[in-house]
Amino acid sequence: MGLFKENPFGHILFLKRWLIRIAGMMTHQRYKGFNTLEIEGSQIIRDLPETNVLFVSNHQTYFADVVAMFHVFNASLSGREDSIKNLTYLWNPKLNIYYVAAKETMKKSLLTKILAYAGSISIERTWRADGQNVNRQVKFSDISNIAKALDDGWVITFPQGTTTPWKPLRKGTAHIIKRYKPVVVPVVIDGFRRSFDKKGLRVKKKGILQSMQIKAPLEIDYENESIDSIIEKLEYAIEQHPSFLKVISEAELAAYEADHQKRRYSYKGD
Repeated sequence: MGLFKENPFGHILFLKRWLIRIAGMMTHQRYKGFNTLEIEGSQIIRDLPETNVLFVSNHQTYFADVVAMFHVFNASLSGREDSIKNLTYLWNPKLNIYYVAAKETMKKSLLTKILAYAGSISIERTWRADGQNVNRQVKFSDISNIAKALDDGWVITFPQGTTTPWKPLRKGTAHIIKRYKPVVVPVVIDGFRRSFDKKGLRVKKKGILQSMQIKAPLEIDYENESIDSIIEKLEYAIEQHPSFLKVISEAELAAYEADHQKRRYSYKGD
């Protein structure tokens, strides 16, 4: 019976464990080989409760960001100090780590379906679908699935809902925080946009210094704090508040946007 034990979403844990092991072995050099991942905050990971933890992060690629987090979280839980050295941490990975992703993205190929089985909570975006702007109601089943995942373990979400930097955060994340009262852990990443293509599946450039900073859990008054206040707190925590633009030069901002446009339109230049 133990061999076929399932998680709350009906995924067989034995199979999920092997998918994470194989995917981890296949991707490890992307963060410690072709490129270097600088990590800060491993002790914070080890101090977290087993369930009801929500990681909020800025977003740079579809998949490389979250795969890196799987590596870092499991390495930290195995005693690594700000390092993903030595792949033995993959032998017994934490199986109740989930991440929020667009349903349309997770259905596009066999590879994305495998990645979905490894931990995706697939939701229908209310603002965009198939490259077009839309305006539709939030599905209650999507919210209940996020709640189910929080009840079972940890959830990673990217509240901007896009890989474009400096975009406003979606208020749905704040509603989830007020309703389910998770421990909220900010994560700030950098370097992934320069390392990988937009999907995060192909190494675009080698020798890039990537970084992941795991910050201390936020102090939130779940009962009295407003949605707007929580959103602002998240924006500062993941360094995507508009005020951060004031310390970035126009040249740097232009380079960010130019790089994003190249990836968006499958730019073929140098």
